[in-house]
Amino acid sequence: MTIAHVYTVAFQGIEAREVDVQVHIGGGTQSIFNVVGLGDKAVTESRERVRAALSAIGLALPYQRLTVNLAPADLPKEGSHYDLPIALGLLAAMGVLPAVEVARYTALGELSLDAQLAPVAGVLPAAIAASEAQRGLICPAASGAEAAWAGRIEIIAAPSLISLVNHMKGVQVLSPPKPRLAEEVVAIPDLKDVKGQETAKRALEITAAGGHNMLMIGPPGAGKSMLAARLPGLLPPLDAREALAIMALTHLNPPSARLGNC
Repeated sequence: MTIAHVYTVAFQGIEAREVDVQVHIGGGTQSIFNVVGLGDKAVTESRERVRAALSAIGLALPYQRLTVNLAPADLPKEGSHYDLPIALGLLAAMGVLPAVEVARYTALGELSLDAQLAPVAGVLPAAIAASEAQRGLICPAASGAEAAWAGRIEIIAAPSLISLVNHMKGVQVLSPPKPRLAEEVVAIPDLKDVKGQETAKRALEITAAGGHNMLMIGPPGAGKSMLAARLPGLLPPLDAREALAIMALTHLNPPSARLGNC
């Protein structure tokens, strides 16, 4: 019996919960590939993406019963970022990569059918969780600059599965990513542009000064969104921890997924 372990995360809000990806290659007379552990549709579809990606780099799954368990089994898992840890667990269980080395990392990333690694949401919270667990992080190359903000942890940002395998074998070492600032800083709207609305502006100032919650109610066009957009300009600069928390929330909830105005 061969069992390999690699770690990833499941997201609950902005919290990254550790998930142990356990891969078992057992006996049997037919090829069966099961993924268990309360995963959604995207997780169960990982089987086909992983199978195709391994084939693209010249590897075939063994003609045996393959079981991937995402533990803890009662924690819901969703998203395509389980592709990479499942693939790494299989490579370790097959003896392609050393199992002890693979178990030192938290991994996440989506695999394309040609074994390229596509970026996924939540890399920064995953990097912070990996740092707290004293593990390194493996992620897609496109997400490396985001992960690097987590601090002094080992980060392997690979463009493809084959480049990751070569790196871990020491054949072709990948350069560690560096944190990258936004290329263009967008100016924050200012209250000086608002004509009238004296009561609302005063309420914004009190909210910013005291750290209070604020609820604005009014018909469409009354200026609620316009005033809300100017609140960040009244707040003090973020410290490093606050900036990381906001970045994590932003990358877990891209603009297309956020709620509109209520």
